Amino acid sequence: MPTSARLAIVGDYDPTMYTHLAIDEALRHVRELREHALEWKWVGTAEIAADPDTHLALVDAIWLAPGSPYASLEGALAAVRHARVGGIPFLGVCGGFQHAVLEFARSVAGIPDADHAESNPATEVPVITALACSLVGKAAPVFLDPTCRTAAIYGRWRVVERYHCSYGVNPEYRASLQRAGLQFVGEDDHGDARVAELSGHPFFIATLFQPQLESAPDAPAPLVRALVDAAIYHRDHRPTPRGSATITAIIQ
Repeated sequence: MPTSARLAIVGDYDPTMYTHLAIDEALRHVRELREHALEWKWVGTAEIAADPDTHLALVDAIWLAPGSPYASLEGALAAVRHARVGGIPFLGVCGGFQHAVLEFARSVAGIPDADHAESNPATEVPVITALACSLVGKAAPVFLDPTCRTAAIYGRWRVVERYHCSYGVNPEYRASLQRAGLQFVGEDDHGDARVAELSGHPFFIATLFQPQLESAPDAPAPLVRALVDAAIYHRDHRPTPRGSATITAIIQ
C-alpha cells in the first residue's frame, strides 16, 4: 500500500458551513471512487501564520478554502506563498481565489500595498473589490480559454458552477497581474475574471466558484479530482525528508 498523499485544507473550519462540509465530501468522493491513498487535515489560518513550515512542510497539496475574511489574512497569504514558491499543488476557491490573487499582487506583481476591500474597506489599492452583483447562492456559466489546464481538466470550454461570494478581482489591476504571470483563463459572460492559473507552476489553479458544490459520489468534481492526482504525483516525486512524520487525517 503506497504512502498516502497528504493534503492540507487551509481555512477556519466551521461545521455549520455547507461549503466546508462539501470539501470533505468531495475529497471522499475522489478517494472512494478512485481508491486513492489519500489523507487530509484542516489547518486554521492563525496556525499557519504562527508557523507555516511546521504545518505545511510535509503536505503534497494545499487547498485554500472559502470563508474570508479569514481569522488571519497573513496565514492565508502564507499558505498561498508556500504553494507558489515551493511548487506544491494548489487549489484556491472563493476566498482562496481572492487571496491567491492578493498574494501574487503583493509578492510578484509589484503591488506591495494590494489589499482586500472586505477585510480593509479603507484600502487605496483594492485589488480585490466588491462585485457589482453578489454571487451568493448563485450558479452561472464560466467560459474557459480552450488551451488552459482548467479546460483540459473539464474536457470542455464552458462549465456551469456555483458560487457563494461577493468579492472578486478589480479589473483595474488585471493587466498588471497578467503581465507578471497570473493568467485569468476563465470569465463570466461579462468578461470578469473567474479562474486563474499560474504560469510555470506544476498545478496552481484558483476559482471564484466552488467546485466542491457540484461533486457527487459517482462523479467527483473535476478540479478536486485533478488536485488529488497532482498531490499523488507530488508524493511520488518529492524527496523523503529524514525523520518525517505522517500527518493524521481528521477525516476517516
